[in-house]
Parts: sequence; C-alpha cells; structure tokens
Amino acid sequence: MGAGKSTVGKLLARKLDRRFIDADTLIEERCGVKIPVIFEMEGEAGFRKREAQAIKEAAQEESIVLATGGGAVILPENRALLSSRGTVIYLHAGPTELWHRTKGGEGRPLLQTGDARQTLENLYRVRDPLYREIADHVIETGKPSVNQLVHTLLMQLELSS
Repeated sequence: MGAGKSTVGKLLARKLDRRFIDADTLIEERCGVKIPVIFEMEGEAGFRKREAQAIKEAAQEESIVLATGGGAVILPENRALLSSRGTVIYLHAGPTELWHRTKGGEGRPLLQTGDARQTLENLYRVRDPLYREIADHVIETGKPSVNQLVHTLLMQLELSS
C-alpha cells in the first residue's frame, strides 16, 4: 500500500509494450463501487475473495503487467499463482516511508483506524516476508523517481532473461 505499484506498473507496461492491469481497478469495475465500499459492505474477507478472483482471471492473460493490491500476498493461493505465472517484483518501502506516502488514507480502508502508522507497521511485519517469499526481484522505492525505478526494473528483467 503506497509503494507505487500502479504508477510504476503503468510505465513499465508502456516500456515493455504490454497491457497493464490493476487488480483493484478491475474489482471496482466489476462491482461498480470503490474499494472502500466493498470493505464496508463485505469486510476484508469479502474483498480478499474478490481480489483472488481478479488475480486468477488476470493471470490467465499473456504478456501483461499486473499490479495487485498490497494485501494480495496474504492468501497462499495468490502467492502460488503469482509466482507460477510470471516474474514477481516487490516494490519495497518501509513502514515510515509508506506512512508518509499514504497520509490521509483516502481510499485505503485498512488505514481508517485510529493509528495509521501503527497499522502500516503491523501490515508490513506480516506482508514483507510473504512478498520476499515469492519475489524474483526486490526493488527499493525510497529515493529514485518513477522513471529511475522503471529503468532499474528493466535492467533487472533483462539480466534475468
């Protein structure tokens, strides 16, 4: 959450001449409502079911760049599917950096708690090892611009092919 998956993913897809799919956008289009409404109506468990279905459908596509939601790695079936279907890139940022990027928390239901910073630290503790478990590449997102990040990604992908 806040690592830049959608922003970096769009530019990476353009550079690779591939279709970009944002799992959250796909879910919103299918449901006709924004993610916070889904969380409000169905809770996190209901959202995660929808997310798993969106990832399953997107993973059937060829030659795409897929941006998942930050919590997609929670479900083992998502991790297995993502790691079996393509190259997984973990855009890493620490909880403090993520807190600065997501201040306000609009559109981020999990941050609508009393202490968003603590929530991000708790989420990071759970999610970071899961991302590292399936990541083919871990890219630090702290200082570089989006263009620099994409350039680094392109070099990493070229080296690994």
